[in-house]
Amino acid sequence: MNRWNVVLAGGVGSRFWPLSTPERPKQLLPLISEVPMLRDTLDRMRPLAPLSQTLVLTNASLRDAVLALEPDLPPENVIAEPRPAGTCAALAWAAQVIAQRAGGDAVMICVHADWAIGDVDAYRETLAEAARVAFEERALVTVGIVPSRPDPGFGYIQPGAPVRTGVQRVARFVEKPDRERAAQMVAEGYLWNSGIFAWCVGDLLDEIRDHTPEVQPALSAAGDDLAAFFAQVKSVAIDVGVLERSARVLVLPGQFGWDDVGTWAALHRVRTRDAQDNAMLGPTFALQATGNVVHADGTQVVLYGVDDLVVVAREGLVMITTREKAADLKTLLDALPPEVRGS
Repeated sequence: MNRWNVVLAGGVGSRFWPLSTPERPKQLLPLISEVPMLRDTLDRMRPLAPLSQTLVLTNASLRDAVLALEPDLPPENVIAEPRPAGTCAALAWAAQVIAQRAGGDAVMICVHADWAIGDVDAYRETLAEAARVAFEERALVTVGIVPSRPDPGFGYIQPGAPVRTGVQRVARFVEKPDRERAAQMVAEGYLWNSGIFAWCVGDLLDEIRDHTPEVQPALSAAGDDLAAFFAQVKSVAIDVGVLERSARVLVLPGQFGWDDVGTWAALHRVRTRDAQDNAMLGPTFALQATGNVVHADGTQVVLYGVDDLVVVAREGLVMITTREKAADLKTLLDALPPEVRGS
């Protein structure tokens, strides 16, 4: 089995303002550890496939930054999307590139660059198993995370009929539910929709041909011309454009401390916390303060007698909110004057 890694590293991560910017988005920031999240992702994935068989899908404006972050990554392996067009377009193009280089039986393992992973060994073992199942069953395989809580911020997968030990067909995908429905689904054995996929590239391209009119005409017409493809393709997520329409989708459960780190508040779950339950990075001092998230980028932060705050300090700007409100930074950004908001 010829394995390839595909890392989705686009997006601007506006929910991590003021640290994230279009030029330095979430995946290029050291949010969980002292190194950028994309760096962590590439290091985690390297035992599954070498950098010569790793593609990074990113915005055209970030191509140079990605190559600077990982100089050993071949430049032709950074696919620079001229415009955002959804995950289906990005993964379809990656599958075509791999098929041209390695044939349709090559297996691509797809992950995102902005996740936190608690148990790296279990993560790699699960992804390797997903690749093996995809190759042997000629199926589109997704890894569903065993939920640790009923979270309305995630999509869910309902497992269906068993196919082999630990592997089931996908009965259906469910968009983000309300909290009550999320609790019910967790009790019924639903899994979080992680966005981890594995498939033979030829199988994905076949399913796109049969089920995805938003992408297939542009893929056929563009040939090897990336710009032409992205000029024509219609935006659609891989879940909607392929997985919800295909009868070849399987799921296997994953338990390795996965978190998609969608907001500042999520860092409270994935960062190391002190004895007062604070998750802090950078020069920070806290007294009689609990449950806070602090990111101090070169600026000393002192907390006294406050709880459950998010404090982000960088380059003369300090943003303070609550962990609850951190999920809704768009409201704040829309209200800020341009000179404060920045680019």
